[in-house]
Amino acid sequence: MRTGSIGRGLGLATALAALLTAVFMAPASANRAAPADGAQAVKAATVAAPASFTHPGVLVSRPQLDFVRAKVQAGAQPWKSAYDQMLASKYASLTRTAKPRAIVECGSYSNPNYGCTDEREDAIAAYTLALAWYITQDSRYAQKSIEIMDAWSAVIQDHTNSNAPLQTGWAGSSWPRAAEIIKYTYSSWPNSGRFATMLRNVYLPKVINGSNSNGNWELSMTEAAIGIAVFLEDRTAYDKAVTKFRGRVPAYIYITADGALPKTAPGSGLDTRDEIIGYWQGQSTFMDGLSQETCRDLTHTGYGISAISHIAETSRIQGQDLYPEIAERLRHALGLHAKYQLGAAVPSTLCGGTLKDNLGPITEVGFNALHNRMGIAMTNTQTLTEQQRPAGSNNLFVAWETLTHANNPN
Repeated sequence: MRTGSIGRGLGLATALAALLTAVFMAPASANRAAPADGAQAVKAATVAAPASFTHPGVLVSRPQLDFVRAKVQAGAQPWKSAYDQMLASKYASLTRTAKPRAIVECGSYSNPNYGCTDEREDAIAAYTLALAWYITQDSRYAQKSIEIMDAWSAVIQDHTNSNAPLQTGWAGSSWPRAAEIIKYTYSSWPNSGRFATMLRNVYLPKVINGSNSNGNWELSMTEAAIGIAVFLEDRTAYDKAVTKFRGRVPAYIYITADGALPKTAPGSGLDTRDEIIGYWQGQSTFMDGLSQETCRDLTHTGYGISAISHIAETSRIQGQDLYPEIAERLRHALGLHAKYQLGAAVPSTLCGGTLKDNLGPITEVGFNALHNRMGIAMTNTQTLTEQQRPAGSNNLFVAWETLTHANNPN
C-alpha cells in the first residue's frame, strides 16, 4: 500500500502509534523471549514511503537550514558559536584534499585501517562544507563539497573486512546529508548522477539488510539506508529501512512495559533468557531507558541513540513522523544516560555500579524533537545538552548538531 499520505493526519498518526505501542509493549515471559517482536504485525503496520520525497530532506530540511542561517546572520547564540566552531574545524577547510580509495578495508578496532578514517572524515567534510555553503552562500564551499563527493564517486568500489558494514553505515550516513543540500540548493553538480550510482551500488547493498551484531551497528546501517533511499527516491529501500528501524528500536532500548525481558529484533535468534542477558552485556536488571549497550560503554550507546534520533528526524521531514512511536523509549534512554553522565551515583544493580565513557555530542536532535516540539519534560537531558554546547563532531557520523537542531522549530 503506497498512499504517501498515511501518517500525516493526526487521527491516523495516533492510531498508528497506538498499534505500534501494542506490538512493542506485549509482555515477555521471564524464561523465554517474546517472538521476534511481532515481526508480522510490524510489517502490517509499516507506512509506505512518501509519494513525493522532500529535498533537502536527510537530517536537515530547507526550513531548518533557513532558521539556522537567519540565527547565524543575526549573531544569535548558541548558533553563532556553533557556526564559528564548525568553520574553524578541519572539515570546513577550502584546501582539503580528498583521499578516495577503490577498496576501503576496515578491521575490528581499526586494524587494519585502509581508508576508513579518510572516508568518514571526507564524508563529514562534504556535509560540513555543504552547511557552510548554505549559511554563507559562498560558492567556494559548495564547490569544495562537490570536489570531495566527486573524488569518491569516481573511485570507490567496495568496503571489506569485519567492520565493513559499520564503516559503510557511518560514511553512508554523512554522504546523503551533503548530497541533498548540494543537489537541491546549489546551481550545478554535473556528477550528481555518478554519486547516486555510488550510493546505490557500493553503499546500499552493504546496509539495507541490517545486522545481528550490537544494536548500534544496525541502527547506523539503517540510518545510512534511509538517507540513501531519500536521495535516490527509492521507496522500496525506504520502506525496508523503516521496517528494520521499527524492529530494532524496541530491541535496543528497554522500557518496563516490555515485561521481564527486553524485546528481541526480528531474526536475532535470541530466544532464551540467558541469551538475551548475554546480549545485554550480562545485565539482568532492566529499567526504563536501559540500552542494549549501556553496560558496554556510553559511547557506543550514544551511537545507537544518535542514529535513532537521526532516522526519526529524517522520517519527520519526509512526512512520516516516527517520533511518536519511539518517544517513550528515546526520552527514557536520553534521560537515564544523561543522569549518570552528569554525576549521579550509579546503583550496583546497573552494570555493577560502574559506567564507562560518555555519550558524545549526540543529544541535540532527540532533545529538540521531544522537548521543544513535543513538550516532554527532560531535565537531565536538557542540562547535559546545554553543558555540551556547542556540540561538535564525533569524527564518525555526528557533526554540528547544536548548529542544525538547537531549539529549531522547523
